[in-house]
Amino acid sequence: MRPPIFVRALTDEERARLDAGVRSSEAFVVRRCQIVLGSARGERAPQIAVAVGCDPKTVRDVVHGFNTHGLDILTRGSTRPHRLPPAVWTPQAGTALPALLHRSPRDFGHPSGVWTLALVAEVSCAQGLSTRLVSDEAVRKLLRRLGIRWKRAKRWITSPDPAYRPKSSGATA
Repeated sequence: MRPPIFVRALTDEERARLDAGVRSSEAFVVRRCQIVLGSARGERAPQIAVAVGCDPKTVRDVVHGFNTHGLDILTRGSTRPHRLPPAVWTPQAGTALPALLHRSPRDFGHPSGVWTLALVAEVSCAQGLSTRLVSDEAVRKLLRRLGIRWKRAKRWITSPDPAYRPKSSGATA
C-alpha cells in the first residue's frame, strides 16, 4: 500500500489566502481550499473526500497540484483536452472523397449501387483516405466541412447489365 499524500508545509501567506478562499462565492475555490487545509491538518484523502463531498482521487489530484503549482490550483483552468485526438483523415481526403462519391460502389467491389455513410467509411479506409475505419458520423462531419450535404439514399431499380436500359424501356411501354 502506498503511503498517504499530504500537502507541503504552508507559508503564512498561503494559509491566509486559503482561509479567505473558504469564504469565496465560487464553489470551486471553496472546495479546493477545504481540501488543501484538510490535508495540511493531517487528514487523509478519503476523510477529506467525505467531508468535502468528492472522490478521493480528486483530493489526491488537488494535493499533487498544490505541491507542484502552489496557489495556482485555486484558479479554474481550461476544460479542453490536453491532447488532440489523432488525425483520422489524410490530407488528400478532402479532394478525393467527393470524387469517390461520384463513382458507383460497384466499382469498389460492393453489390449495392447506393452509397451509405457506413459504406463510404469502409471504402475510404480501404482506399487510404482515412488512417483507420471511421464511424458514419465522422464521414458525415467531413462531408459537411467540405460543403456536401448528405441525404438518405433512395433505392432505385438498377442493374449492372449494359443492356438494362433498352430492356427496361420496352417493358414499361
